[in-house]
Amino acid sequence: MKRLLVLAAAATAMFANAQAQTFPGSRAVTFVVPFAAGGPTDRVARDLAEAMRKSMGGGANFVVENVNGAGGTIGATKVAKAAPDGHTLLLFHIGMAATPALYRKLQYKPLEDFEFLGMINEVPMTLIGKPQLPANNYRDFENYIRANAGKLNIAHAGLGSASHLCGLMWQSAVKASEAMTTIPFGGTAPAMNALVGGQVDLMCDQTTNTVGQIEAGRVKAFAVTTAKPLSGNKLLKDYPTLQEMGLKGFDLTIWHGLYAPKGTPPAVLTQLNNALKVALKDPDFIKKQEGLGAVVVNDKRVEPAAHKAFVAAEIAKIKPVVEAAGKFAD
Repeated sequence: MKRLLVLAAAATAMFANAQAQTFPGSRAVTFVVPFAAGGPTDRVARDLAEAMRKSMGGGANFVVENVNGAGGTIGATKVAKAAPDGHTLLLFHIGMAATPALYRKLQYKPLEDFEFLGMINEVPMTLIGKPQLPANNYRDFENYIRANAGKLNIAHAGLGSASHLCGLMWQSAVKASEAMTTIPFGGTAPAMNALVGGQVDLMCDQTTNTVGQIEAGRVKAFAVTTAKPLSGNKLLKDYPTLQEMGLKGFDLTIWHGLYAPKGTPPAVLTQLNNALKVALKDPDFIKKQEGLGAVVVNDKRVEPAAHKAFVAAEIAKIKPVVEAAGKFAD
């Protein structure tokens, strides 16, 4: 029996090595995007698919499949249960860290059911208010909140959205959760329209959605959510970080990462990680990400171990805030 087990293990290893040597072969590598086509994550996936196709010599074929629904968990579940051969990958944003808190009956465990391939980009967030607010800087805005406790509201695009997570984190840090009414909308556009129109007071969302509104003067910006000032951004370089305004340790971005099903052969994972790292240095890819307001990751988080450690830290950061709010998606 022991001999049979050894032979079986050897045969499995030989098959995995042979598979890795021919990967990806004639089969397409599918990026599963757990959101609708046309959104920010979908655009990142399509840009990355092209960059990785080039980085693997042009012979590889990458396609994008949109599996929308349930805050990204349907698409993530599909990849977690897919064949671990490198041909089905998940491209997910900060929801990878938020869903364990928002969905108490999640069908996968982010840190156990996936192989981490590396981070892709980060998008800063901005705290913005309706144009009618009398405050013109963050400190005045904080004073305005205290003077109008219980009278103000904060909008978000829906449970688990970037704006929802950012709003929760900020309210928790500034201890304003009891002083504001949270108003969910069915998407970023209606939430932003309500803010511009003055129906809601405040919103916190990614620069992809806010920069145009700030530049046009349709909303007021008060601060950015990154650990360091956005000195490279012409529009936002003079806005303070929330850390500078006294919210110690506040650092929140909307990031994207790439994942494979657990058990994918190490040699295939190495090929995919190498292709990803080359793609992240592609000038055309970098330019496209800058057009989305995103910054391409170029630190140690492009490596699988550091990527996984970062996601684990994000889960630990988000979970207590969601639990304290007591509002879940399931």
